[in-house]
Amino acid sequence: MRILLVEDEKSLQETIQLNLELEGYETVVADDGRQALDIYSNQHFDLILLDVMLPGIDGFRVCEQIRLTDTRTPIIFLTAKDTTPDRLQGLRLGADDYLPKPFHLEELLLRIRNVFKRTIPEIEESLNSFQFDKYSIDFKNYTATTNLGEINLTKKEAMLLKLLIERKNDVVSRQEILQSVWGYDVYPSTRTIDNFILSFRKYFEENPKEPKYFKSIRGVGYRFEFED
Repeated sequence: MRILLVEDEKSLQETIQLNLELEGYETVVADDGRQALDIYSNQHFDLILLDVMLPGIDGFRVCEQIRLTDTRTPIIFLTAKDTTPDRLQGLRLGADDYLPKPFHLEELLLRIRNVFKRTIPEIEESLNSFQFDKYSIDFKNYTATTNLGEINLTKKEAMLLKLLIERKNDVVSRQEILQSVWGYDVYPSTRTIDNFILSFRKYFEENPKEPKYFKSIRGVGYRFEFED
């Protein structure tokens, strides 16, 4: 799990980052609102921990900007602004939780776990297999029933299929795909993803030239369209 920690108080930032990493979370830090938005726009995160009183752009505005395009990534406010109006504003802007300072680190870690429990369980249940139309995918054994018959999937094919299916009917950006499937250090070209999508259309589309399920969204990314 990757967490973006946005906190301008250096000692608190370092303490939180250390404890998150001890819990196994990969943590990226930002010192102000503008830097947070820049980092967020170029990377994928599973959770954002966000202070309110930040230099430049405050945390409420950061949350508002993120929620214009992303309603999925959980956001927890960490802030000394703990009046009822402040809490209500944070929640109205789309935060998933609001933890006033000072707080106990164990409470923060528990709240993070609780947020992940709410946002991830339904995805984990679907990871073993998935069926749509006349097609099926077995993610445990890397096999699929396709237009070409029963085939073996490569690990990267299975990972990309999982990501698109978990996010069905949402656009998944190329950047997120590269980070989630290929990792954070060395990326292939985006043309590589295009080739995977072309393969998926051969596997799972009646007419690959007019795809029903695997759509490319020009300039943004890809979407798996399917209604249960």
